[in-house]
Amino acid sequence: MQKHTLSLLTMLILFQAACTTQTVTPERTLPTPTIPSTPQPQVQNEPLPPCNDQLCFMQRSAHIATQDEWADFFNQVEYKDNIIEIITRPATSRPWYRFGADNASAKRIADGVAFYKQNQRVALQAEQNYGVSASVMTAILGIETVYGRNMGSYRVADALNTLAFNYNKRLDFFQDELRALMQMSKELNRNPLDFTGSYAGAMGMPQFMPSSYRKWAKDGDGDGFADIWTSRADAYASVGNYLKEHGWKTGGQVFVPLYPSFEQMPQLDAFSAEKTGLNHTVGEFRQMGLNIPPNIQDDEKAMIYRLETAPNEFSYYLGLNNFYVIWQYNNSRMYVHAVGLIANGIRQGVSY
Repeated sequence: MQKHTLSLLTMLILFQAACTTQTVTPERTLPTPTIPSTPQPQVQNEPLPPCNDQLCFMQRSAHIATQDEWADFFNQVEYKDNIIEIITRPATSRPWYRFGADNASAKRIADGVAFYKQNQRVALQAEQNYGVSASVMTAILGIETVYGRNMGSYRVADALNTLAFNYNKRLDFFQDELRALMQMSKELNRNPLDFTGSYAGAMGMPQFMPSSYRKWAKDGDGDGFADIWTSRADAYASVGNYLKEHGWKTGGQVFVPLYPSFEQMPQLDAFSAEKTGLNHTVGEFRQMGLNIPPNIQDDEKAMIYRLETAPNEFSYYLGLNNFYVIWQYNNSRMYVHAVGLIANGIRQGVSY
């Protein structure tokens, strides 16, 4: 179902030829008198809409790679129609009682305990360097790639090419990631077709998108290369750096359970329906009569969320600063809650 069968290099040559015109010397004319005009207000340039085809993309991305390099790239990538099908039904669209059973199971926690014990030295080094709990970093690696065992088998170039021109909801995002893939490849001196990852183009043990790799990936073992694919030290360091740079509070909790009365539930439902963000304080929720552990300060920012623990049955939670930090790693409340549960289980299963 590849949509672009004509060689892009041929298309580019024809496009440039069509735009070539002969220069004609104008006749000499008398200068036109300058007429003062009323100054016009400056108009802000509207952002360009995303490209609908690869040729447009190549023209706008000439600052990253030459036209020949882009043409060669697009002549080798493939369109994967099953990617569009997968991305329209993500795992996080399921209710919590199904998502949690798959992603925060007792086995996932037990595997996390074993993985942490195998990598305790590098995990604690990353914890010391970035101030992020080793159990949380381990949990993220667990939910992202089952502790590095499932990092994805799609070529990242194919995934991003498919989504950048066919997934209309996020064309801008995936076109930017396609540019970031080319930049990353040049910086690492690697072929952009060599990288493999998820159906969405995420890579390595922590499943970083190319732009995230360029911003947040870290060399944790001192070999000069942030190898998130095979180096566990680098994977821990990269996750720790990401969370630190997004506002992680050392020693802070991710969430605490709430036990509201039946009368309080409608108000909590309204809070839970708000967009994810730290728009309230713990003190506000205490004034509602909610029982919140005393070690959490009144001025700490917080949010309310709920999870469907059985059909039409819900549990309520207080999400704190570190909840929101993890949410920026993956914009799903269920994802963050699963990370928190796995991390709690790992802490109970190890002593450090």
